[in-house]
Amino acid sequence: MSTATLRDENERLKALLAQTQAALSEHQAALATSEEARRRLEVILGELRREKFGAKSEKLRPDQYHLPLDDVEIAQGVLDAAQEKAAAVIRGRSRAGSDQDRHRNRGCLPARLPRWSGSSSLRARSVRAVAAP
Repeated sequence: MSTATLRDENERLKALLAQTQAALSEHQAALATSEEARRRLEVILGELRREKFGAKSEKLRPDQYHLPLDDVEIAQGVLDAAQEKAAAVIRGRSRAGSDQDRHRNRGCLPARLPRWSGSSSLRARSVRAVAAP
């Protein structure tokens, strides 16, 4: 290659580099502008969030002050029931209770329920009713 061709090529590359640098600086300026706009929007959004969800909006109304106490009362009731059940087991009574407790409702069924007398006919009807499609 001749020196004239190299000189022309060098000038063309310098012009292309200057163009690229100018475009890069334009893009960087646009990026800085958009970044500043993004920061402003984040500040505005933060203010709106504080306004909507800030400490003032999280304050309880006077009628809500008793809600934690209700939870404590419920937990205390559950504990009391568990202690009574444990005390009954310790005293020797099972969950089902004594024989007297198990048989105390015998003969006190509602009128709409059939009484079972131990006859096979009732059992056969029950089995047919369950087996019927």
